[in-house]
Amino acid sequence: MFGLYITHPQVKIDADVPVPKWGLSDVGAARARKAAESGWARQLRRIISSDETKAIETAEILAEASGTKIEIVHGMHENDRSATGFLPPPQFEEAANWFFAHPEESFKGWERAADAQARIVEAVKTVLATHDAAAPIAFVGHGGVGTLLKCHLAGRPIARDRDQPAGGGNLYAFGLADQALTCDWTPIEDWRG
Repeated sequence: MFGLYITHPQVKIDADVPVPKWGLSDVGAARARKAAESGWARQLRRIISSDETKAIETAEILAEASGTKIEIVHGMHENDRSATGFLPPPQFEEAANWFFAHPEESFKGWERAADAQARIVEAVKTVLATHDAAAPIAFVGHGGVGTLLKCHLAGRPIARDRDQPAGGGNLYAFGLADQALTCDWTPIEDWRG
């Protein structure tokens, strides 16, 4: 059976609100609802979410379609970037490039990529250790840690070239028996299972 890592789609950016509290934008919510209409969404038996608002909102939309409740796992949050606070998009992209290129170092106080990867891998492994491999499961979170998990599942070093396309709202699939990737980043409303 399949496991999915799903990133939240577009958010309402507000420099006056802490990033973990940002919610989905109208476009992001519409994309999540479109994905929830897919056959794969109705097959989900467990939905594990980051504790950030945008991930919870995405997970709740998917949970409504599948008839399951979401489970929040605190170790699934995005890499901690609170040391710099909000960065406008051009500066954020430069910072993200640096974050992935120097996984053993901290960008201006950010959580190191190596530490964020260890955290997300441990969170997912802990859930899967007691999960029925015959039951489809989705982990709903963020692009940064999702990419770090993907690098781990692929047995590849941390690198930004494995990151999702801009805008968020993508997923990749992996087998529950072997945890091998079965598809690369795909827009959530386009994946067919």
